[in-house]
Amino acid sequence: MSDSDNPHLDRPLRSFGRIKSRPIKPRQAALMDSLLPVIAVPDPKAGPIDPLALMPDAAEVWLEIGFGGGEHMAAQAARRPDALVIGCEPFLNGVASALRHVEEQGLKNVRIHADDARDVLAALPDASLDRVLILFPDPWHKARHNKRRLLQDETAARIARLLKPGGTVRFVTDWLDYAEWSLERLSRTPGLVRVETGDDWFTPPADHVVTRYEEKKLGDTAPIFLEFRRAD
Repeated sequence: MSDSDNPHLDRPLRSFGRIKSRPIKPRQAALMDSLLPVIAVPDPKAGPIDPLALMPDAAEVWLEIGFGGGEHMAAQAARRPDALVIGCEPFLNGVASALRHVEEQGLKNVRIHADDARDVLAALPDASLDRVLILFPDPWHKARHNKRRLLQDETAARIARLLKPGGTVRFVTDWLDYAEWSLERLSRTPGLVRVETGDDWFTPPADHVVTRYEEKKLGDTAPIFLEFRRAD
């Protein structure tokens, strides 16, 4: 049965691929049982999420959508221990890897949602985020699958509403078509203005963290960086 034929489906098409691949290593599996419940984001389907209830003294609130193995999220959180970093990732092996990074680095400012980020986007209050980071989402590069891409017009509009004035969204991909698709949608989203990050869109921002995924060069282009700011 396809998604469109399922009468019980009450959520958008899934924007991500597999949820689990290889067996999770014993140490990481133990962290799934012990650490994840401690730093998990409250169930977004149960009601609104107040970021400051997660970290009352947070100077800023960041959201990383699809953090993969958690390397980038952990590095950013370590650089800014005063910022609450909320990470969303449905791939359980990635969540397990991220928990290892959190434990090893003693990070106190990370909260994790091990499921679809769109549920968190729907539960957060408007003007509650300082940064949104979207790195290398599943490209769904076949035309018939483009409707599954994370960055649709409605997602871009939701992100714009969640950003504080002056807040930024960074989108990174190594698929040229997805970069062009995303640039078009972000550019036409009311309230967002593009931030030039260098001479061209291949120039990484100064605080970019290269991950093992990026080093694999699985796309059809060098990484492309798009940065937009919420207008005041």
